[in-house]
Amino acid sequence: MLYRSLNKESQSVNFETALKNGLAKDGGLFYPEKIKKLDKSFLENLHNYSNIDIAFQVIKQFIGDEINEKDLKVIIKNTIDFDFPLIEIENNIQTLELFHGPTLAFKDVGARFMANCLAYFNKSNNEITTVLVATSGDTGAAVANGFLDVKGTNVVILYPKNMVSDIQERQLTTNKKNIKALKVNGTFDDCQQMVKKAFVDKELNSELNLTSANSINVARWLPQMFYYFFALKQIKANNKKIVFSVPSGNFGNICAGIIAIDLGLPIHHVIASTNSNNTIPRYLKSKIYNPRKTIKTISNAMDVSNPSNFIRIEEIYNDFNLLKNNLSSYSFNDGETISAMKSVFNKSKYILDPHGAIGYLGLKKYLNTNPSFFGVFLETAHPIKFSNHIEKALNIKIKIPNVINKIISKEKVFTEVSSYKDFKDSLLDKYFAH
Repeated sequence: MLYRSLNKESQSVNFETALKNGLAKDGGLFYPEKIKKLDKSFLENLHNYSNIDIAFQVIKQFIGDEINEKDLKVIIKNTIDFDFPLIEIENNIQTLELFHGPTLAFKDVGARFMANCLAYFNKSNNEITTVLVATSGDTGAAVANGFLDVKGTNVVILYPKNMVSDIQERQLTTNKKNIKALKVNGTFDDCQQMVKKAFVDKELNSELNLTSANSINVARWLPQMFYYFFALKQIKANNKKIVFSVPSGNFGNICAGIIAIDLGLPIHHVIASTNSNNTIPRYLKSKIYNPRKTIKTISNAMDVSNPSNFIRIEEIYNDFNLLKNNLSSYSFNDGETISAMKSVFNKSKYILDPHGAIGYLGLKKYLNTNPSFFGVFLETAHPIKFSNHIEKALNIKIKIPNVINKIISKEKVFTEVSSYKDFKDSLLDKYFAH
């Protein structure tokens, strides 16, 4: 498999190079040169396969012959050694829980897959890779956990000050060892912009071997396809058309879902459900792409106004009308989010986190005018991560999982930065000076 730059000014590269470089030399995102549909009999009989076998069939064409079958299956086994249950919420609506991994968020899959692949490629050399990741909450925790003590890696996490929950911040800042945390005086988009700028900074790249662990990296982005296959394996929709609603911030997850559809998975429509950062819902109405200043919300992992992966979605459809016919997008504010959490809890006693609540709202809105569809929304994070908002809204106390209890009393260790210069100086002078 070769990957080309969406900026179209760099040569195509193999999977290992795309993984290690993060972005193409021209600053563009990597995209597969060709995607081959999966065998129809495989797709019709997902229930007969293990999750490991499903994931292997789904991802193998994107790896090519760079990782042998035996080792790739080991990497997959290390990536998805937890459950992905489908839970009924109400008639015709189910949620796919993606928070049963080590950091209680859906991003564990991509982060662990990337870390295991990088470890595989570095096992026979002494190369040190500096992994940069901007996070609005959950990505950084998953990357920190996935890369902790991985040979040949140093990890730098950038997160926005006062825009992640206390538990999320503890997951980002209490790892030590090869994990470093930078608290940025700005928004997630500011963090993301620093990471992107670093990749075209010649001085920085001459000193450090950089890669990104955000969903711009193909090894973080593509494994998210697994979720949709695992869901279809469990769904009994009585031949109804299936729609997925995906809480969307940087649009990596929903983009992976669209790739799954491109592989032949019988999903008939997708919904990008956003919070008040509504760039894409506005774009689909006006055809004008106009990111505004990022708004802070209780669904903070989606506080993104300029989603990096949307360019990949445009590449998939390559036509605005085709895009609009296959992708719906709705936005919801904090008040609507809290009301949805209360409504679902009162009816079913199910506790939604704010991101899942937005996924639920987007699904309900679509089903109101498409009642013949069967809907699935993604629950992307454990409610404990947002316990202050949830407990207040629902008047309950959420039991703290053991994995969180272990970090509650740990010291937060971070460096505050306010500019790209601060960020660059921290890398060169403090963390990885030669």
